[in-house]
Amino acid sequence: MPHAKLIHGSPDDIEAAFYDALARADLDGLMECWAEDEEIVCIHPGAQRLVGHAEIRSVWEDILSNGGLRIRPRQLHATQNMMTSVHSVIEEIDHGPQQAAPDVHVVATNVYLKTTQGWRIVMHHASVAPGAAPVETAVSGTTLH
Repeated sequence: MPHAKLIHGSPDDIEAAFYDALARADLDGLMECWAEDEEIVCIHPGAQRLVGHAEIRSVWEDILSNGGLRIRPRQLHATQNMMTSVHSVIEEIDHGPQQAAPDVHVVATNVYLKTTQGWRIVMHHASVAPGAAPVETAVSGTTLH
């Protein structure tokens, strides 16, 4: 994603750039999505909490050294105010044609903060949940007042 788009982008734009960078194994692009704050936090499924750029970058570097990750966020549930946006998603992981998909799904929370550089990730927390991913319920066009 162009740098200008990152500065002026919405939390949705930053989330799209984050998952796009994962797919391309673009470590620098991935880290551009994070806030320039040493209090940022990342928790991978079954792993310890990582705090700060150095720890987060190091682990992502190890993960991406094997190539990109094809992860699509689905079933977004978002809440937002002027300075913070919280996205809860089901991460749909493409395991490729050679691997059978395990009977698990990943639930992730991405927290964004409005900074002087635009919206940035301050926390990514992903957890593996057993069983099939929940089915997204259809949303009707009806508005209740």
